[in-house]
Amino acid sequence: MTRPYIASAADDPWSRIWWDTTPRHLAGPGDPRHVTQALRAGGWKNFGDPDFPHVVLASPDYQHTLVLEPTPEAYGSWWRIASTAWAGWHASFGGNTPAEILAGFTDGLLQPEPATEVDIWPTLQAAGWSYERDERGNERAHHPDGITSIERSGTLTGDYFSWKAEVALPTGLGGHRRLWHGYFDDRTPRHLLAGFATALVDPTPVSRGHYDVPHSHLVTQVERGAQGEQLAAAREARLTAIRPSARKARRSAAPTTRPAAAPDAEASRSAARSR
Repeated sequence: MTRPYIASAADDPWSRIWWDTTPRHLAGPGDPRHVTQALRAGGWKNFGDPDFPHVVLASPDYQHTLVLEPTPEAYGSWWRIASTAWAGWHASFGGNTPAEILAGFTDGLLQPEPATEVDIWPTLQAAGWSYERDERGNERAHHPDGITSIERSGTLTGDYFSWKAEVALPTGLGGHRRLWHGYFDDRTPRHLLAGFATALVDPTPVSRGHYDVPHSHLVTQVERGAQGEQLAAAREARLTAIRPSARKARRSAAPTTRPAAAPDAEASRSAARSR
C-alpha cells in the first residue's frame, strides 16, 4: 500500500527551514526524539500503547523508566523519569523543557555512574550564574537573565530536600508565569543533575523553526546552520556513538544489578492512565 502524504512534525528534520536559536533554555521543546531515540539506541524498550498519545520506555534491566505524556495542564509534567528500585528517585519536566537540556539528564542513564559525586554549582557559577546558600542549607543559583533558576530547598524541619529548575516570566502584575520546570527529588543521582546543568548552560545554538519558539522576543534566531540532511546525519552520529557506550555501561553494572520483571500489559496501561 502506498503511504499517503500526511503532514506531520515526525517528518522533521526535512519538513522545514531551521534557524540557529539562542539561548537554548528559552528555545522551546524541540524534537522529543532527541531524548527518546537515544534511550532506544541504548537498549531501552518501548511499552507504550500505540493508540494512546504517549511514550513509555524502560531500561534493559527495568531499573529505570521514562514516560512522556502530553497534558493540557499549564503546570503539568509531560516527562517523568524514575528509578524503579526500592527507595528510588524520580524527576519530572514540563512540556516546554528543551529536549537538548533534558537529554543532558537522560543521557547520563546510558553512562557508567562516576565513582565520585559531582557538584553542579561550580558549573553554573562558571557560566555567570549567581549562587547563595542560607543557614538552613538551602541553595539557589540564578541565571543573569533573572528568570531562570535552580534551587535545592528543604522542608521546614530540614529533614528532606528537593530540587527545582524553573524559567518563570514576569506577568507585569507582580506575578510570574512558568515557561518550563524540572523537579528532582534529593535521591536523584548527582551525575544526572550535573549532566542537566551542563546542558543548561551550554552556549551552543539549537535548531528550531522560525515560529517554533514559545516567546520569539526572548531568543535570537539566525537563518543559518545545519539543515535537513546535515541534521539527520548528526542525529544518526549521536545514536551511533551512544550504542557502544550504553553496552559498556550495562556490562559494568551487570554484576550488581538483578533484572526485574518486565512490565506487563496492565502495568503499561496503568502508566498511560497516570498523571
